[in-house]
Amino acid sequence: MLLLTKIIKPLDKFTEIIGKASAWLAVLIVLVTCYIVISRYVFNSGSIAVQESLNYLNAILVFFTAGFTLKHNAHVRVDIIYGAASERYKAWVNLLGAIFLLLPVAVFILISSWDYVMSSWAIREDSPEANGLPFVYLLKTTILLMCVILLLQGLTEIMRNVCLLFIPESRKLDPELSLDEEEIGTL
Repeated sequence: MLLLTKIIKPLDKFTEIIGKASAWLAVLIVLVTCYIVISRYVFNSGSIAVQESLNYLNAILVFFTAGFTLKHNAHVRVDIIYGAASERYKAWVNLLGAIFLLLPVAVFILISSWDYVMSSWAIREDSPEANGLPFVYLLKTTILLMCVILLLQGLTEIMRNVCLLFIPESRKLDPELSLDEEEIGTL
């Protein structure tokens, strides 16, 4: 079962690298937004391509940081019960949530968007706007990539919670897989 802990680390590292690299897009989004505002209101001009690039950057930021947000347990959740719950309870909620919600939804989005993305690639879809960005098919591909990233991180979270709940020795090897001392006895 220590194999699970060896699988978790590289998958976590992959998610961490993708998430941190993508987070830098937020800076670029701010710069592009400033450029759009200055060019429009100071110089009375604008560019459809630059405006569309803002949509591209936002989509990539959200899609590529979804797994990173999951890894750091930062997604929005109703915290009435979960926040005050024990680590063991949280591990069960996270395990069952990943198995019965996260994975099925990610697979559903992946399957249902496949034809949408492939048809966009088939025609090399570009912007419907004159002078817009010509790579809409690349943007649509990020939907599939988001699903893959979420599936990988979802599987990682399942393995992490299985280790946390059922494999006491894994908690000694990996500090991320730890429960409070009093909770270890309740397993």
